[in-house]
This record gives sequence, structure tokens and C-alpha cells, in this order.
Amino acid sequence: MKKTKILGCAVAAAIAAAAFSGSAFATNGYQLIGIGQYAVGMGGAVVAAPDDPLSAAISNPAGLALMHPQAAFSAQVFNPTRKTNMGFGEIGSHSNVYGIPAIGWVAPAFGDGIVFGGGVYGTSGLGVNYLQNVPANPRGFPGGYAQAYSSITFIQMAPSIAMKVNDHLAVGASLNIAAEQGSFQQTLTQFAPATVIQPGVGQVNTVVPVSSGLNLSTPSWAYGVGLTIGALYKVNDMVTLGATYKSPMIFTPLTFQAGTQSAQLPDGSPVQGASGQYSGHLNYPQQIALGIAIRPISRWLVSIEGQWINWHNTLNNFNIYGPWQGTGVVPLGLHWQNQWVANFGTQYDVNNWLQVRAGYTWGSNPVPNTSAAIAANTIFPAIVQNAITFGATQKLGMGWKLTEAYMHAFSNTMTGAPGSAPFALGDPQQAASSTLAENSYGLQVGYDF
Repeated sequence: MKKTKILGCAVAAAIAAAAFSGSAFATNGYQLIGIGQYAVGMGGAVVAAPDDPLSAAISNPAGLALMHPQAAFSAQVFNPTRKTNMGFGEIGSHSNVYGIPAIGWVAPAFGDGIVFGGGVYGTSGLGVNYLQNVPANPRGFPGGYAQAYSSITFIQMAPSIAMKVNDHLAVGASLNIAAEQGSFQQTLTQFAPATVIQPGVGQVNTVVPVSSGLNLSTPSWAYGVGLTIGALYKVNDMVTLGATYKSPMIFTPLTFQAGTQSAQLPDGSPVQGASGQYSGHLNYPQQIALGIAIRPISRWLVSIEGQWINWHNTLNNFNIYGPWQGTGVVPLGLHWQNQWVANFGTQYDVNNWLQVRAGYTWGSNPVPNTSAAIAANTIFPAIVQNAITFGATQKLGMGWKLTEAYMHAFSNTMTGAPGSAPFALGDPQQAASSTLAENSYGLQVGYDF
């Protein structure tokens, strides 16, 4: 059972992709298009046009300074469709529905023009669940099964403070505090012929399971912290400019108590690990966003935004520390590159009761189109590039409002060279591949105090 090949890389990709609700499940790597249904309906283009506490606290905290006291409660159902080829033909994941709750608020604090607010959102169970029976192979093994699994619970809180400096300028900052719990596995188990001694029976011909790969399935908690700073500048009644910088979010290590492991070193040679403690850091990338919001007429809003996300510094390699033979660390190459994102959103006030909106987002692919990168990320491909969104808000009276949004990310497939699948086992026709499409449906209740 040679050909553990890039097994470790694939598991690291699962960790990286699932570890942040944002992007395992979104257009922009593993980062969500937006938190809250207003942001989703606008295609994520809210840096220059935040409109509720969630879109402001998570995307541009300066927007809080321009809001009256209010609260927002959002619930989103996320439905990704994923397929991969681990070496025995294409299969789909058996887990496809996840929930994303979120709460945001803003209220006056500390004096004139200063407000305090924030947002909290969480996800649970994010990941994949692949299980495939393996037929007998050319080495004479009578079959087995391949298993790939990842699960994560993620919670982020962003307490924020903002100030309206003057009639043109507002500034704000959020402290990003996050906790995550993860468990991950990608293994190949084959049944090998064996002879065993059974008491009172003697020698018996049978088969025994022999596993290889990475199995980090004991859940582990990690904690991270970072900072977002933002500004809004109102040029005139028609044009507003927005800008944010998000620092890297530095996390404590995920630690796993695990049995024997197998992976591959950068030079291609296999490496084995003894049972014991394994760990790795997964930090959230720094990013910059610039946007412009234009109102051609008072009822019509057009928002355009560009983002740069520094994935290369966090997911080009993922180091797994542990009792590896001959080394204390195995660097697993994920090969992620920096990403450019363009978001477009528009909103029209139909009347005093109804607002409708739509959006489009495009992101360059953080996973390069190479066999090594595709194979290293088969377990959880964050590869969708184009998404459309629709949304609406109804103002119900007495301060209450209801917001809905729908997002569809178009299917994207990446395929490597023949023989590149993680468990190809010498079959030159089995190419690593990843397919991902996404849908989400959300409902948000807001209240103006």
C-alpha cells in the first residue's frame, strides 16, 4: 500500500477548508461571501455600503457609526454539492446541509458620535463525509474501503467600536475573536490475506484490515484573535468610498491524540508516524478590501468592491508536528495562491415597505491548476469562482424588518493528470478531481430601537 502519496496534503486541505466557515463554504476560498442576509443579497459588496450591524461589524465596522440603535438575527442554510476522485472513480459527499446563525447589534456609547456594536456567528458540522468501497486491486488485496471525513465547529465574535468624525468621515475597528473544534480523517483500508492462530482451533486463513493515511479524528479546540479596521468617506450625496484591512487571525494549534500515521515528504518519499500527539497551526489570512457605493438616484444603490486575500502566507504549506520517523514535522504542500475578488451589488427601494437587491461575485481560484495542487485539495475543494445572489427586505412597521437572501455558486471542476488521485494504487487512469457547487438560503429578522 505505497501510494499514500499526497494523502496528508488532502487531509490538510480538509482542515484548512473546513476550519473557517467562511471559506469552506463560499466563493472566496473558504471565506463566506457575506455574514447576514443583506450582505449575501448584495453579493458581498458591502464595504462601502454596510446597512445592518452584521454587514458592518464583519465587513467594515466604520458603518456602525452611521446606524441608529438596532439588532439583527440571521439564520442561513448552506447546501454545498461536492464530488471527488480518491482513486476509485468519482463519488459525492454524504453531508450536504449546514446551518449558519448570526447576531449583530449597535448602540450609542462613550459620547457623541461614538457607538459600540458587533456581530457573532457560528457554524457546526462543516466538512465532508466520503466513504467508498474499494475493489480487489492488482497487488492481490481482496478489497477494502477509502474514507475521508472532516467536521468543524466554528464561532467568531467581533466586538466593534466606531466613530463619526464629521459629516464626511467615519472610522471603526473590530476585535476578531474565534474558536474552532475540528476532526479530520483520510485513510485507505485494505483487507490483506493472513493466517492467524485461534485458541482451540489452530491456524485459520482469513483477512485482516491494514490502514494507511492520516487519521486525526479526535476533536480538538483552537482559539484565534485578529483585528479589522475600516473607514467610510462620503464624497457627496451620490458617492461613498469604503476601505478595510483585516489582520491575520493567529490561532493556537489544533492538537490530536492519534494512532500511527503515514504521509509524504516534499521530496516525494513516504514517512511514517508513531502513535502520539500531532498538531498544526491554521491562521486566517490578512486581506484588504476597497469599495465604492453610488446612488444614481435616491432609491437606487450600486456597490462595487475589490478584495485581495493573502492565502499564500497561510495555506501554501501546512505543517503537521508529531512523532514522525526521522523528523518532528511534515510540511504538507497545499500550494494555495493569493486571491483577487470582485463583488457587485445593487439595491432598489420599490416603496417605503419593500427593498429588492441582487449581486454577483467573482474570485480567482486560490487552488492552482496543477496536478499536485488539485490532488492535495481533493478532500475539500474551495474552487468555485462565480456566484449570483438575490435578496429582499420588508419593513413590517413598529421597528421590525424581515430580510431574505439566496446564493448560488456555479459548479466548477478541476482535474489533474492521470494517476494523480491520492489512492490511485498504480491505476494510470485515476486522475485527482474536485467539483464544487453551492446554494444557500437565509432569513434575517431586524429590529430598530
